[in-house]
Amino acid sequence: MEFVRDLRWHKGITVKELFEQFEQNGFQSIELFKAGKIVLKMINEKAKIFLTFTSNLATSGLRGLFAQWIEYGLIHAVVTTTGAIEEDIMKAIGEKFLISRFDADDIELHEKGHNRIGNLIITNDSYMKFEAFITPILNEIAKEKKRISVSELIWMIGEKLDDKNSFIYQATKKHIPIFVPGITDGSLGFHLYLTQQKYPEFVVDVVKDLGNIMFSISHDDKKGIIALGGGISKHHAILASLISGGMDYAVYITTSRQQSGSMSGATTSEAKSWGKIKDDSDSVTVNGEATILFPLLTSYVFEQIKVGQTNETNK
Repeated sequence: MEFVRDLRWHKGITVKELFEQFEQNGFQSIELFKAGKIVLKMINEKAKIFLTFTSNLATSGLRGLFAQWIEYGLIHAVVTTTGAIEEDIMKAIGEKFLISRFDADDIELHEKGHNRIGNLIITNDSYMKFEAFITPILNEIAKEKKRISVSELIWMIGEKLDDKNSFIYQATKKHIPIFVPGITDGSLGFHLYLTQQKYPEFVVDVVKDLGNIMFSISHDDKKGIIALGGGISKHHAILASLISGGMDYAVYITTSRQQSGSMSGATTSEAKSWGKIKDDSDSVTVNGEATILFPLLTSYVFEQIKVGQTNETNK
């Protein structure tokens, strides 16, 4: 058993030095340190890593880090929600999101056409520009394809983007699939509906992607998940691993509590009861907010594997 050690700052301290002090600091900092070690093990063991996140995290600045994880070749597949796809596209075509307050006057915001997500704002104007961008692309795809999986649809949209901070753009470049099992749950779903009214034979095949994600991994593969938040994104990835024996590694970062019985609050331990994470897996649940914890985790991991230095050298 280890002893608690006092955390000390010094001039020029690196993220690695700070992060390694978390090991004996206490509470969630210890769990975050474990998460860093598990992610490094995933990478060193060449595990197929699923990155899952909810749409609000794409609203935030974390979108740029998601793009870098994909750009550096660390991710096997992304699982997310429709809102994340929409907001990634909005930012890629030049839209800017505003910083507001958690206690903002929401009635006043509604009158201005401002939609609040926590302390961030997406304007109605951004949705109008999204509609103007996506409608001709969907029409073009519908003319070319009668039936298409969601991941292929997003791939074809990604070919129209040119933004290094877009996770869709980077995934398209790297041939990494993005799975969105709840594709109709958002503005994009509404525009898909309108496209189908114009082209009745056009079908977006969600079931096909279940096969695509399940058979992208096997019993012989090492498999890992980094799940930021919960819901359908997190569950779809661990469910997909069930038929191939479950995840070997799992890192959850969540603000939800397991006492609710929700998927968002469910721990890595609970997933073992279902066989979605292996009994002997390296896994940890970190309770905390991803916009703080994921940049720390990313900085520690990228420093350790020197991925940024290698990337800059090769440019």
